[in-house]
Amino acid sequence: MIIKKDTAVTLSFKVTDTHGKLVEESADPTVYLHGGYGNTLPRIEQALEGKAAGYQVTLQLQPQDAFGLRDESLLRTLPKKQFPPGVKVGGQLEGHGEDGRMQVFNVTKIKGDTVLLDGNHPLAGKELRFVLKVMDVRAASEEEIAHRHVHGEHGHHH
Repeated sequence: MIIKKDTAVTLSFKVTDTHGKLVEESADPTVYLHGGYGNTLPRIEQALEGKAAGYQVTLQLQPQDAFGLRDESLLRTLPKKQFPPGVKVGGQLEGHGEDGRMQVFNVTKIKGDTVLLDGNHPLAGKELRFVLKVMDVRAASEEEIAHRHVHGEHGHHH
């Protein structure tokens, strides 16, 4: 079966920076619903469209095609007293962005009585290399299509 809209694609992947430093590697295969559902990066979907199990590709993605450009307006410095006890660097907190929508912020630094937060994705602004191998392709179930994600092993569980 070839990869097209409404297929469940099983991939193994490795992500490195431009210097070859490992960013992430799949220990187990990952599965996503293909067809513009937002389950993977659009450039990855474009590269895999029409391919079949066994296909391998290496993609070099610019920041705007991966996790976006850094947006300095998403940086915040707040008094530590506004945070729950135990706030740590590397932690994540939900808050509201300037547009009022919910935003995830990463705690990047705690300096004295202030906490520095970053609402950018941790990989924003980075050029990345994705090494992908298609392990399997199958038709998605009606339920998976309705829910806009894959269910079962390596997929989403309700």
